[in-house]
Amino acid sequence: MTASAARLRELVRPVIEAAGCDLEDLTVAAAGRRSVVRILVDNDDGITLDDVAEVSRAVGEALDAADETDPGLLGPSYVLEVSSPGVDRPLTEPRHWRRNTGRLVSVTPREGTAVAGRVVATDDSGITLDVAGEQRTLPYTDVVRGAVQVEFSRRQEEDA
Repeated sequence: MTASAARLRELVRPVIEAAGCDLEDLTVAAAGRRSVVRILVDNDDGITLDDVAEVSRAVGEALDAADETDPGLLGPSYVLEVSSPGVDRPLTEPRHWRRNTGRLVSVTPREGTAVAGRVVATDDSGITLDVAGEQRTLPYTDVVRGAVQVEFSRRQEEDA
């Protein structure tokens, strides 16, 4: 029997937070006789390879210790994959928006048409975008979908 994702979240969340990161997602999938535990982590400064290595080591130790006390927790063996969310990850939490201040995003509001704008401010209740030179504030409750837009180059005055 393999562990549920909810049980593993409870187990690894404090370990990930102790490493200075946030647990963004955790999934458990069967791959033959193995369990594959996939974990996505992020933090306000962005994730480096060193961060991923540290979290992977700490989570691996916690899972090994838990597996020793409950041998059926992860099945006969498991594979641990730790990574950062990709650029195409939806922006669903206030911290996601905060971490993307200054970036170009597309937003689908609950009412109206989708807009593209640069995140200029965030707070606990919503985001403020610069949409074609005009500020537009949207409460999180009015946002159906948000995603970062990939920019290959920015205008000169924005970089200064």
